[in-house]
Amino acid sequence: MIGEKVTLRVRMSAGEAHYAGDLVNGSHILDFWGDVGTELAIRLFGDESLFLGYENVRFTAPVYAGDFMEYTGWIEKVGNTSLTCKFEAYKY
Repeated sequence: MIGEKVTLRVRMSAGEAHYAGDLVNGSHILDFWGDVGTELAIRLFGDESLFLGYENVRFTAPVYAGDFMEYTGWIEKVGNTSLTCKFEAYKY
């Protein structure tokens, strides 16, 4: 399971646009990463899980309503009571 990638592809909707010019709030990216992380936990544990937090989040490009996005995540480390996961998001 370590290193196995889960990918979610979505088109950002007008309902997700929050700012002028149909700009999407960056928190929506975190929402989709949460969905990817839930799938990773289901595959590993057979049940959903919750994340304690995210580290080093950087938004390097604006996301607009209508953009096609790809959200990918994978598990890098499994601890006794924790997981270390990596997530990426790309426009395409």
